Amino acid sequence: MKEACKKGMDCEPEVFESRDTLRQLLARSRYLLFKSPDKWTKSQKIRAEILFKQFEDIKQVYYYSLQLGKIFSTTYDKDMARVKLALWYNKIEEYGYGTFSAVANSIGNHYEGILNFFVNRSTMRRQKHLTQR
Repeated sequence: MKEACKKGMDCEPEVFESRDTLRQLLARSRYLLFKSPDKWTKSQKIRAEILFKQFEDIKQVYYYSLQLGKIFSTTYDKDMARVKLALWYNKIEEYGYGTFSAVANSIGNHYEGILNFFVNRSTMRRQKHLTQR
């Protein structure tokens, strides 16, 4: 932007429907990415729409993270969780987004331990702690 102004080119930043510049859009969208879409305010819905049009990869990773959270919040059977996590993991591998692949790889490396969450909704560490009482 500064270089464009120095060269006499148009240096007014693009302003989106939300009245945000790109920099403002990115800064203000941060919080909506930590919520599910049903909890967004009206302005967050507008920002999300603009953000996802501008950055398809953010949209994809956001929805993959929601899918992962949904597995943990709605699945109560270890075998069903195994299937759902495997399918989710395969989607992430196909998508190939580097940073998010690290999350998927971490899940892959600790798969059996993570699946223990779906037994009584706690980790093995928590289960051991409870049995020691």
